[in-house]
Amino acid sequence: MDRLYGVFIQPGDLVFDVGAHVGDRVASFRRLGARVVAVEPQHAMARVLRLLYRFSRAVAIEEVAVGREPGRARMLINSDNPTVSSVSTAFVDAARDAPGWETQRWTRAAEVAVTTLDALIAKHGCPAFIKLDVEGFEAEALQGMARSVRALSFEFTTIQREIALACIERCKVLGYTRFNAALGESQILVGDWANADDIVRWLMELPQSANSGDVYAIAD
Repeated sequence: MDRLYGVFIQPGDLVFDVGAHVGDRVASFRRLGARVVAVEPQHAMARVLRLLYRFSRAVAIEEVAVGREPGRARMLINSDNPTVSSVSTAFVDAARDAPGWETQRWTRAAEVAVTTLDALIAKHGCPAFIKLDVEGFEAEALQGMARSVRALSFEFTTIQREIALACIERCKVLGYTRFNAALGESQILVGDWANADDIVRWLMELPQSANSGDVYAIAD
């Protein structure tokens, strides 16, 4: 993980971890010497982050979701696997009984605050890297950012490839020109840096069983 993120992050950089969960990426970003804004709307997960980083001035914790505009949202909670809790009903609908997702159940809901990437930038400063992992709400989150940062990543799933395609289109509008990807939790880039058309082709050719991964984008 450190080797992968070291491509994008230098000591002293500011990083946004959007969808921080219990902080495995936060830990990696800190090992790389970055300051981190950890964004996590689930109260239980945010509480863990506060316990882990209560003595660190280099980690700020925002207990909010991220979308295209500020407000409130209903978050569907997967109690057995909180990492796939989501404010996107479309994501939950797509996941129900899909191959590889049969055991996932969203049995609770909670109202959460929603902010935007622009608002986070105004509050904390412009990051060098943004990691987006918000379970089907990635395209909405990118709509709340008016200008590019140096690099970003967003999660994709094969049950909602259209979300990844919308993210790539938004990245193009924001000025991102080079793309790469990593499958699952491999933490290994799949190949050379490519343009938007090539990464779209790669995504569309993936077998359904690939399940998920992350697309990385760099603005020149």
